[in-house]
Amino acid sequence: MDGRPSLEPQLDDSIYFADGKLHLLDQTLLPAETVYLALDTPEEVAAAIRRLAVRGAPAIGIAGAYGVLLGALSAGDAPRAVEEEARRAIEVIGESRPTARNLFWALERMERALEAGPREAARILSRLEETAEEIALEVIETDLALARAGQEVIGEGARILTHCNSGPLAALRYGTALGVFIEAHRLGNEIHVWVDETRPLLQGARLTTWELARAGVPYTLICDNMAGQVMKEGRIDLVMTGADRIAANGDSANKIGTYALAVLAQAHGIPFYIAAPGSTVDLSCPAEPDIVIEERDADEVRRCFGKLIAPADAPVYNPAFDVTPARYLDGIVTDRGVLRPPYSENLKVFSH
Repeated sequence: MDGRPSLEPQLDDSIYFADGKLHLLDQTLLPAETVYLALDTPEEVAAAIRRLAVRGAPAIGIAGAYGVLLGALSAGDAPRAVEEEARRAIEVIGESRPTARNLFWALERMERALEAGPREAARILSRLEETAEEIALEVIETDLALARAGQEVIGEGARILTHCNSGPLAALRYGTALGVFIEAHRLGNEIHVWVDETRPLLQGARLTTWELARAGVPYTLICDNMAGQVMKEGRIDLVMTGADRIAANGDSANKIGTYALAVLAQAHGIPFYIAAPGSTVDLSCPAEPDIVIEERDADEVRRCFGKLIAPADAPVYNPAFDVTPARYLDGIVTDRGVLRPPYSENLKVFSH
């Protein structure tokens, strides 16, 4: 890539800031409808994150940053009010989803921007806008670097299994694991992607297949409980998924069901990779027990597309994520290259 990318909205962008509003492609309506939301308050941004209108760790980091800017813009021209509204926005948005590291990475950068210079309202707003733009640009740049680095582990004609959605919808322009696949296809590698449907909200079936089809990448959709059979039949060469938080020792949180795939992959002698940028790495989090796992509404399991598929009062356990222990990972594909064990040492590349 020559020079820095532009943040001028492109045709396929699922998230962009324009005319004082944050515009988000509502992922809950895909693939049936393509509807953009125009948000102008931090509360609206937090609600969009919470209900998964915008999802994917890098994407919610970008949305969170612009949500803070929206809060500050609403405060008028009194410096103290601008600062207070920005801090309130950080708190409101920070409570939306607990697991994805990228959201807090972005909010921490916005908070530092508040403290970084003169206290005039215009200067504060300028710093916040510049920081939000810088976060969005970094997501684009690091995801492109990650997509290129991931080619190291994608063999010619590889048959790849993935889970949930880790494409441009989950980030901006390139995506993480899905970005690796799309780049491989662009380079002429005749890969084939097997896509888990990803219950309970079907992000694989609704979103990943949509993105692969748009990119022209051959794929096959399967139910989550078919993955072991497909592996046993010898149809899978490697598994690669995204991640929402990577602990200092390499333990990786991702969409519920990822851990099961890692265990199955090891049982069948299939390499298992996580793909995530440095902003997903949390060196302050030592290991799995320190990762907070979000538990979501029981009706996500009881219902599908609004229709009951279980008794209305059926007891439900609905964790949104699980953690794959580092011992199951053959590597972590990052914007700094493919990292391998010992992760406690090699992840320190993101300490600066």
